[in-house]
Amino acid sequence: MASTFDVAKYITERTGEVSAMKLQKLMFYAQAWNLVWDEAPLFSEDFQAWANGPVLPTLYQKHRGLFKVDAALFASADSAALSESERGNIERVLAFYGDKTAQWLSNLTHQEAPWKQARGDTPIGEPSTAVISQGAMHEYYSSL
Repeated sequence: MASTFDVAKYITERTGEVSAMKLQKLMFYAQAWNLVWDEAPLFSEDFQAWANGPVLPTLYQKHRGLFKVDAALFASADSAALSESERGNIERVLAFYGDKTAQWLSNLTHQEAPWKQARGDTPIGEPSTAVISQGAMHEYYSSL
């Protein structure tokens, strides 16, 4: 299985420089749709339901303080660790979500069940480290 950083490197190789928030959301949708299409995760790390949408904490720690990121940030990662099917799934995600803004993607996640359910009664804008389960992601996105 590829690592979080292997997938982030692949995405940034394909998109070029991108905002850190947009990368987080593209990672979320890549994971969600891979769970649906291949019935397997791209990487093992779970997302947390932060105020601005789903976030991978280790990825956040890597890009913390940076507005824009690119593949150079993930120099030690190996995008070749992804299978052909996984790369194809990411390409499909980028074809659909790649031209959207970070804010648009964040707003979309706020309308969808996995983030909303993980947040529960947490007030809007308040911090949360609640996990968005892969099961919830698979269930919701496979129903679309």
